[in-house]
Amino acid sequence: MCTVCGCGDRKWVVEHAHDYDHDHGGQHHHPHGLGHDRHHHHHGGTHVDERGDVGLLDCGASPAGRRIAGVSRDRIIQVERDILGKNERLAGDNRARFRADGVLAFNLVSSPGAGKTSLLVRAVVELKDSFPIGVIEGDQQTSNDAERIRATGVPAIQVNTGKGCHLDAAMVGAAYDRLPRLNSGVLFIENVGNLVCPAGFDLGEACKIVVFSTAEGEDKPLKYPDMFAASSLMLINKIDLLPVLGFDLARTVEFARRVNPRIEVLTVSARTGEGLAAFYAWIRKQSKKMRPVDMATAE
Repeated sequence: MCTVCGCGDRKWVVEHAHDYDHDHGGQHHHPHGLGHDRHHHHHGGTHVDERGDVGLLDCGASPAGRRIAGVSRDRIIQVERDILGKNERLAGDNRARFRADGVLAFNLVSSPGAGKTSLLVRAVVELKDSFPIGVIEGDQQTSNDAERIRATGVPAIQVNTGKGCHLDAAMVGAAYDRLPRLNSGVLFIENVGNLVCPAGFDLGEACKIVVFSTAEGEDKPLKYPDMFAASSLMLINKIDLLPVLGFDLARTVEFARRVNPRIEVLTVSARTGEGLAAFYAWIRKQSKKMRPVDMATAE
């Protein structure tokens, strides 16, 4: 997560709108590590853990979850609390608005290239006659994804984050203002493509859906556990490539449930449509939990 990387005073842009002040943005990297037996050392006030493997330097082992040169562990934790606290308040506002409008919001997260936009394009085409749908697209630059959604006849707002690596609640709130009313509808939020930062930011969504493809290798849930722990559903996309890639589906599911025993798993193909009926049934199931009368009549 990038809340303590020193980036600040950047600007982000909601398409066709003015710039907004934002307290995030900037280039950085995100060291992470899983808990194991370690040796502990202090270098210049920072905390560095080394496992028994001398080839491993674990910069994510301290209680702050990261190491930043020149910044103490306590300072890292305080900055992160301040930023996330503000975001959580705004996410609560978004959630209240969604609830008042009867809108079910899903936050779609993935690494780049998982096929998230292709999946979304197909889904909105096949669901738009069932209930109102709106889309918020997050990317660092371009409106390419929003244009693909709009071509289906579904409204979409692009949020360009500049150097920022995730959407936050303020961005989503501003984008939601620009969408037509989605009374008793579904809002898809396609987050910026990465499996690290979006895990830590509540946007006011009902749940996160992590999209993962068979081309990415089986061990992503272990490499990026925060994202899979934060998600309610894992969609394994490009299942049509399974015979070609030799992807170990059972092993991937086992890794994901090692991180999050409650995560639900569906296999889909945005290209062929395989498995999407089950995904739509899952959406309707979530809708019924939220407002059983309205959405049941929309089926």
